[in-house]
Amino acid sequence: MRASVLQENLAHGLSIVSRAVSPRSTLPVLANILVATDEGRLRLSATNLELGITCWIGAKIHEEGSTTVPARTFTDLVGTLSESHVDMALDVRTQTLNLRCGASNNDLKCIDSQEFPPISVEDLSDGLEINVADLKEMIHQVAFAASTDEARPILTGVLIKINNDKITMAAADGFRLSVRYAPLSSSASLPISAVIPARALSELARIVEDGDQTVTMTMPPGRGRVVFQLQNAELVSQLIEGSFPDYEQIIPHSYETRAVLSTSAFLKACKQAEIFAREGSRIARLKIEPGDELEPGTVEIQGQSEETGSSENVVDATIEGTKLLIAFNVGFLREVLDVINTPNVALETSADTSPGVIRPVEAEGEHGEFIHVIMPMHLGS
Repeated sequence: MRASVLQENLAHGLSIVSRAVSPRSTLPVLANILVATDEGRLRLSATNLELGITCWIGAKIHEEGSTTVPARTFTDLVGTLSESHVDMALDVRTQTLNLRCGASNNDLKCIDSQEFPPISVEDLSDGLEINVADLKEMIHQVAFAASTDEARPILTGVLIKINNDKITMAAADGFRLSVRYAPLSSSASLPISAVIPARALSELARIVEDGDQTVTMTMPPGRGRVVFQLQNAELVSQLIEGSFPDYEQIIPHSYETRAVLSTSAFLKACKQAEIFAREGSRIARLKIEPGDELEPGTVEIQGQSEETGSSENVVDATIEGTKLLIAFNVGFLREVLDVINTPNVALETSADTSPGVIRPVEAEGEHGEFIHVIMPMHLGS
């Protein structure tokens, strides 16, 4: 293999695929990145057997070939090279890859590409095209709510349901639930329901580039995996087996108190409360007070710690219903408010022991609907 590639393009490609490299594996080749020529371009691939990422970068190919290069060494080295052409030449007999760039001359010990797990190319003719901007927003608003506890693997994933021309994503960790609905530009030929690791979806959102308008999603029958195809990249992930909880039963369908307040003001108050609450119970107390003809309604957000002090912020709000004192995990509040991009947000609840529902205001319509359910915390004395 002999090829010439811009240092900038090579560094960018390595940043895309390196997140799929297995840091700890009994197979040494999984710590490597596959580098191969592919129809006039250079193909970079990495996998940990559960997640695989491939990207294609422009290159001048002088001689076809492939090898696998130690990921960390390769990535670190390329990052130090000058912004010029990198000339790559493989000695097949010794599996040594020579990299020349300017005055720099480096030899990397490689492993034969035959030992790299095959990442087969799927037939994308039956794939479903999804708008990239919508998909990124959905992932952003849902994936953070998935669990990181491997004791319940099904909750570390995101449920994706597609029916006709509608797509739904849902994630839960036992304390909160995020659900996002959106329309599709085209209808799916068959209903789809699968649980995809949240990490895989987060990586997908990360590798999307400015030139990507749509992503093609394919689930090969009986393969237990999903393939996302972008213009210059592909992500393959194993699906999570099991039954996802019936999230629709968790969503309250009525409320006794509804407060509509500024998203940015609410977020700022939660961030200040978290500075104190993170040292202790992580509780934010919300005191919801309806207004009258003379005074507007208010929501007071309180956070405190015996060691560091306390914080109180009052945010004006439009309130329906009765006054209420309720407590939530302040980190959970901040995280959901961080992914809401409408000026105002609604908090709905019925009692201090009932779940709270957070919804963007003025968000319904062609862009879909977002619902977040958060369980209350015990109010101390």
